[in-house]
Amino acid sequence: MSLVESDENTPLLRGDITSDGVADRSRWRSIRVMYFTMFLSSVGFTIVITSLWPYLKKIDSSADASFLGWVVAAYSLGQMVASPLFGLWSNHRPRREPLVCSILINILANIYYAYVNLLPSHSHIHMLLSRTFVGIGAGNVAVVRSYVAGATSLTERTSAMANMSACQALGFILGPALQAALSFIGEIGINVKFIQLQVDMYTAPALLAACFGVINILLVILILREHCVDDYGNHIPAINYTPEERVNVAPEVEGDIDQFAVLTSNILFFIILFIFAVFETISTPLSMDMFAWTRKEAVLYNGIILAAIGFESILVFLVVKVVSKRVGDRPLLLGGLVLIFAGFFILLPWGNQYPKLQWADIQNNTMPTIRSTSTPASNGSLEPTGCPSEQTWCLFTPVIHLAQYITSDILIGVGYPTCNVMSYTLYSKILGPTPQGVYMGWLTASGSGARTLGPVFVSHVYTILGPRWAFSIICSIVLAAVILLSAMYKRLVAFSIRHGRLEE
Repeated sequence: MSLVESDENTPLLRGDITSDGVADRSRWRSIRVMYFTMFLSSVGFTIVITSLWPYLKKIDSSADASFLGWVVAAYSLGQMVASPLFGLWSNHRPRREPLVCSILINILANIYYAYVNLLPSHSHIHMLLSRTFVGIGAGNVAVVRSYVAGATSLTERTSAMANMSACQALGFILGPALQAALSFIGEIGINVKFIQLQVDMYTAPALLAACFGVINILLVILILREHCVDDYGNHIPAINYTPEERVNVAPEVEGDIDQFAVLTSNILFFIILFIFAVFETISTPLSMDMFAWTRKEAVLYNGIILAAIGFESILVFLVVKVVSKRVGDRPLLLGGLVLIFAGFFILLPWGNQYPKLQWADIQNNTMPTIRSTSTPASNGSLEPTGCPSEQTWCLFTPVIHLAQYITSDILIGVGYPTCNVMSYTLYSKILGPTPQGVYMGWLTASGSGARTLGPVFVSHVYTILGPRWAFSIICSIVLAAVILLSAMYKRLVAFSIRHGRLEE
């Protein structure tokens, strides 16, 4: 899609100067603070994601993959509840207020998480609550997206959203990479007696995330300023700064928003986040079951894999910024969904080889059977490795090979970031110049709802029925998204194009 207006490159590391150089420099400094906030939101989620399962097993050995689903979902549930509220707040007050409040909640929640293993009872419930509060703090993503949407012209929007997604992907890289690096502290770690804190491979990442939050608050207070531009890049009053200025921008929002396009965008975003939440949640249990990795190995190797996916995503965002100018946003969104479908289809188990079972011997070449024993795993580890025998599907479901796992990672690592940036870029264009705080809050809430339901869904289906059923259902959901996008294709256009202010 090309626009009548001249296209400008959106810089990530320097300000773009138009009619008012001082205002534009301040605008891009503020946008970069939003980039950094999105980056830290991503770090706050991924920095502990690969260690949640072994940490949960350490504090409560009776916990199963189903409860892990609730722990992972708690973050998104908190974000789903908080996002519309922070979005509404940002529509009527300076965005600095909801940002500082949300980041402070995030800092305190991460400190709470670090003390979970020292609490005398119900540690797993405290872990659930701490991740819920971290998610509430992450509700500021709605504020970030609405700010960037309002502070960029239509021709800057895709590039700015891609930059923001690149920062988010960088958080996905740094989070697991930091967790992998901090895994060398070990499970014993260091005991800081004067504050009664155990710093180990599970708590150190959360404490580091809290330190990042302090830096973020300082940047928001010292640098962030309110800026708003129209579709052409002209500076207009910041509508959420003082109530009296609302009348000055009323002509800019003439025309109705296509609510069917808004609903479709929310559904597509829900599906995209749902399937990636499934992948994030199941990666550690799946690798431990299929590859017989120990807890420490699973944290280290999956941290490296997720970091590699994040690096791959940054490359994708750089390509998307160029390709979208040639082919448009909608074709890229469709192509990303096709790649995600291929990634999950490859994960389906085939063949006659079965996973190694915990506390089991293989009696024949076709079917493993259980033998009662208390002997540790054959690799000499103090913890059992392999597929738990209580998951009955382990007895008859073929193993997923490491090559399948890596290939799936690569495909999803291309498809997901493409769909992610295209979905909310399209959404911001569909909304046009209207205040987007609440709308972005609902978009973030739909994504958070997906991150809530996805882990719960996959943890239960995976535990009871196994990977074949889980990934088959995901493939069906992706196909439904492709059909929906195809049916609504012509309506997913920018507000200004729909009302004839710009041409496709």
